[in-house]
Amino acid sequence: MDRYPRDMRGHGPVPPDPQWPGGAKIAVQFILNYEEGGENCILHGDAASEAFLSEIAGAAPWPGQRHWNMESIYEYGARAGFWRLHRLFAEYAMPVTVYGVATALARSPEQVAAMQEAQWEIASHGLKWIDYRDHPREAEAADMDEAIRLHTEVTGARPEGWYTGRCSANTVDLAAATGAFAYVADSYADDLPYWYEAPTGAQLIVPYTLDCNDMRFATAPGFGTGEQFFAHLRDSFDALYAEGEAGAPKMLSVGLHCRLVGRPGRVVALRRFLDHVAAREGVWVARRVDIARHWQATHPHVARQRPSRMSLTEFTAAFGGMFEHSPWIAEGAHALELGAAHDSAAGLHNALCRVFRAADDGARLGVLRAHPDLAGKLAAAKRLTAESAREQAGAGLDALSDADRAEFTRMNAAYTDKFGFPFIIAVRDHDTASILAAFAARLKNDRAAEMAEACRQVERIALHRLRDLLP
Repeated sequence: MDRYPRDMRGHGPVPPDPQWPGGAKIAVQFILNYEEGGENCILHGDAASEAFLSEIAGAAPWPGQRHWNMESIYEYGARAGFWRLHRLFAEYAMPVTVYGVATALARSPEQVAAMQEAQWEIASHGLKWIDYRDHPREAEAADMDEAIRLHTEVTGARPEGWYTGRCSANTVDLAAATGAFAYVADSYADDLPYWYEAPTGAQLIVPYTLDCNDMRFATAPGFGTGEQFFAHLRDSFDALYAEGEAGAPKMLSVGLHCRLVGRPGRVVALRRFLDHVAAREGVWVARRVDIARHWQATHPHVARQRPSRMSLTEFTAAFGGMFEHSPWIAEGAHALELGAAHDSAAGLHNALCRVFRAADDGARLGVLRAHPDLAGKLAAAKRLTAESAREQAGAGLDALSDADRAEFTRMNAAYTDKFGFPFIIAVRDHDTASILAAFAARLKNDRAAEMAEACRQVERIALHRLRDLLP
């Protein structure tokens, strides 16, 4: 038994309607990362200077030394960039979510006061703006607790959102375990919020973005000019807006940094995008906590049993009858690498079919022979499986005329004599007339062709049965 922890299915082929307030076609969030004063710096007790997301091309950490140029670039974000952005969003009366590094917030009381005066959401961006990939789980958890404590002390309220950014594989589970957050943003996996089933319970994820993000001014490949930044934001907005007009609304996250887009040569591009957004009807510009609260109310978590998490006994009891009288197929599927992608009808069907297809001809022939004749003696004696009985009744095979019953009896005998297994067809796709027509046509096949067709029909029957049980 092997279980794959990643969710490659997500919302599936038909995402849920988010039902944004006012029937909005798109929800837009602007996220301002406030990291200035929380970056790597030996003044902060770090081993080296910062080297990430600055104007210094190819920057490298300076172990044991202050990097004056790097520090002053970050200072620009706090001293100038923040206030430029604060004035811009106040002018447009658009709300903002701040990802605030706790130690950075503690070093910027006037900026915190301005955020609160503007009623911006201040979510937590961790204790320090550092990389957690190599941190022990316990050390990361301790930093998370301290971040919550310091954030609460500095702002007067606990953060409702969490985003580490340079996170580890433990981050989301640790954030969920606190029970403190309306949402966690350490994911780039979707255009809509989704529920993540952490070991400690369900946690709402409101995914973030790295493409609609001004960090690409400081990374390669990235934006070389404000025009490129604006064009990418505009095109992303327009694509999602069109999907919303077509009945499938999504959300757009825009990531900003005081020291990057807060520069004069770039803020003009952001202003152009705000104009573009403001000119459209049906746009909900929201804080991320507002989106989280809306999703919780509109699409609350619904616990359901997931095939990939069932024991062998539970799995076989639930799905052992998908292939007629052949529980060995379910047993084989349970031993495969299953994950969230197999918790749907299509996903689990694929796993079951893999076992069926990998079996030798003798085993597959046994599955075919396990099926009853259509409208045959077992049906008359009411000895069909519950699934087969429902399926045959649905096609009207339990209420045949005497003439049709006689024709089925004749064809069943002719088919079995020729091929050595009963005629199999997914009766839910047919009515009595089309079944009889398929019977007559398939009697003309050779045995190899007909065995292949019978196997396809067995798989089709299994898919119908799974759709009765799973999304």
